[in-house]
Amino acid sequence: MTTQTEEASSPGPPEEPSGAVSDLVRAGTAGLIAAFVGFSSSFAIVLEGLTHVGASRAEAASGLMALSVSMGLCAIFLSFRLRMPISVAWSTPGAALLAGSASVDGGFGAAVGAFLVTGVLIVATGLWKRLGRWVSAIPKPLANAMLAGILLPLCLAPAKAVQEKPAVGLAIVAVWALVGTFKKLYAVPAAVVVAVVLITATTHISAADLGPLWPRPVLVAPHFTAAALIGIALPLYVVTMASQNIPGIAVLNVNGYHPEPGPLFGWTGAFGLAAAPFGGHAVSLAAITAALCADENAGPDPRKRYRAAAIGGAAYLLIGLGAGAAVAFVGAAPPTLIEAVAGLALLGALGNSLAGAVAEPGDREAAVVTLVVTVSGVQFFGISGAFWGLVAGGALYAAKRWVPVR
Repeated sequence: MTTQTEEASSPGPPEEPSGAVSDLVRAGTAGLIAAFVGFSSSFAIVLEGLTHVGASRAEAASGLMALSVSMGLCAIFLSFRLRMPISVAWSTPGAALLAGSASVDGGFGAAVGAFLVTGVLIVATGLWKRLGRWVSAIPKPLANAMLAGILLPLCLAPAKAVQEKPAVGLAIVAVWALVGTFKKLYAVPAAVVVAVVLITATTHISAADLGPLWPRPVLVAPHFTAAALIGIALPLYVVTMASQNIPGIAVLNVNGYHPEPGPLFGWTGAFGLAAAPFGGHAVSLAAITAALCADENAGPDPRKRYRAAAIGGAAYLLIGLGAGAAVAFVGAAPPTLIEAVAGLALLGALGNSLAGAVAEPGDREAAVVTLVVTVSGVQFFGISGAFWGLVAGGALYAAKRWVPVR
């Protein structure tokens, strides 16, 4: 396995002690920013997703903590093992999928069973290359259209928040737009900070409403049902691979790191399996925040940028201890405003997915069918619309290629 780039392995001039300290500070700053941005920009989506599939407040806090701890440990382990800046995250598109799903028969236990199956599939992808090729063979227009269909209802939340609570909603959206004009990466964290301040100032939240602030691990007994496996596990696996793991590899490659993908998939799947019994839905490679730890912002020497990802992992461990406070605040705050922040965080992903879905003129009809069926939320046999959208669009996609054209 290649553990460092050719450029990174070339000898460089010895560093002065002050330079070494400066590089460590840069790596630490990059890692801390990556962890803060990664958590603050999407934790509301994760909580909404877990709650939608039946998690109680205690189970949602446990799931958020389990994900944070697993992500942190996985990033530290892989970064030191490979001497590469391997950033790890939860599956944000997967959380959006859960947020758009209806509650499944069997409650949260059935969802946890689906999380375990998802972890097994990701591990299997790392061990069995043919499975990875099958996932890559899913037509990109259809995969993008399914993801867009999952994200679209959530991205309507900011507009609804402005309608229901104009002053607060407009302030959150305005800060997001203003900060995004100068530094897109910090737009959502800035919106989160403003939302917290305004919610605290305009909403009476008592200590009784908050409840316990420290998370406690809650072990959930899994149930395995066909509806949950087909409606949650398979779409969760597809969007995690297509929207997190594969782009995560691409970010590393762009920055000059070329690890073997299989072991990375296998290890993230294994840490996801560890988090699943405590309510964690999926652990994967980071995509958006990965660049913070892999480019020159993390230091001039590519050989030492792994420290940024490791420090980011350590920050996730500490952030996980605050999962109970995050869940308590979100549970006591107006749901519309929390959903608005989540919707703002997903607008970029929605735009990219829509662009990818309609990029090829010949595949647009199949992509649109996938999109509308997914958005419709139809369910058959208890299986969610994301699966049926992929089936419907796939059938039309195949028909256009297999049916002879007169």
